[in-house]
Amino acid sequence: MNHAARVQSLRKAIEQHKLDSLLITHPPNVRYLCGFTGSTSAVLVGSFGSVFFSDGRYTRQAHDEVRGAKIIIAKKSPVSAVAEWLSSRKSRKSITIGVEADHLTVASFRQLKELVPKRLRLRHAPPLVEQSRLIKDAEEMEAIRAAVATGSRLFDRALEVIRPGVSEIEVAAEMEYAARKAGAEAMSFETIIASGLRSALPHGRASSARIPTSGFVVCDFGVILRGYCSDRTRTVWVGSAPEMARRVYSAALEAQAAGVEAVRPGATAGDVDFASRRVLQKYKLAKYFTHSTGHGVGLEIHEAPRVAKGQQEILRPGMVITVEPGVYLPGQWGVRIEDMVVVTETGCEVLTPTQKEFIVI
Repeated sequence: MNHAARVQSLRKAIEQHKLDSLLITHPPNVRYLCGFTGSTSAVLVGSFGSVFFSDGRYTRQAHDEVRGAKIIIAKKSPVSAVAEWLSSRKSRKSITIGVEADHLTVASFRQLKELVPKRLRLRHAPPLVEQSRLIKDAEEMEAIRAAVATGSRLFDRALEVIRPGVSEIEVAAEMEYAARKAGAEAMSFETIIASGLRSALPHGRASSARIPTSGFVVCDFGVILRGYCSDRTRTVWVGSAPEMARRVYSAALEAQAAGVEAVRPGATAGDVDFASRRVLQKYKLAKYFTHSTGHGVGLEIHEAPRVAKGQQEILRPGMVITVEPGVYLPGQWGVRIEDMVVVTETGCEVLTPTQKEFIVI
């Protein structure tokens, strides 16, 4: 990963927002800027370059992983170490330091404010690193494609295990075991296996409930590989499928296809959401679609842009998003179909395998 180029780009954004430096504490942002994968750290970026702070637990790891930043290992918290480093710098002029308002706790912000000299002013900064992370570079795309390939194969294992009487958590466990054997660092999120009445829960994480003799099973899963996440949802039917189930599945599939078709440079994230909802509206199912159509995926499973009603973020080549409309009928069952796509110069490329036919087990 070209961490030096990322820091250089961030420095320009810092200057444009009339900041002298930016304090980064969100672990995915730290990793993006310097490669460190530990849980306790901070990075300060400014005209002086990039300085990394952590404690003695990460001495070896920091020297092994951190690239393009001066490393300071302190006997105190990273925030306290940052304050001490800033206070030691000789300058009489006022300096404005941006902090990640969405990630720095109130307690840490107060601590930092108490520790630094009054000439150092703290200001909540916009999500500058997240804005850089919106566009994936070639190395990031390589990692994402690898995660997608590994994660997608887990559905094959799910199809082998899903049977009436098997618990949802057993299915999830088999999928997660297969993921680890395939080299996954972790799951992107708690695997969702929601069957029967529970399939109407948009986030029905795997439970002890047993798969019924008849009904939908929603399988939502993903892995982390080389730090990057994958995300895929497929829905299958167990038992003899009634015509209504087939119609609802067909409507959800059409809505998902319409959303994918709407992904192109220059479109907004809201346009994609509208395309999917319009199809469900045609089938009088829109009121049963209760969440946003998608989200960005990268170092985090949910990151910018948000693909939802009214979102004005302009899609640009290199953005990776999900398209995942669903239909959830309370007291009956639910359907969700999800793919990851990357915005290209002329439209989009679907990253996840596109097999989406109605599967009966």
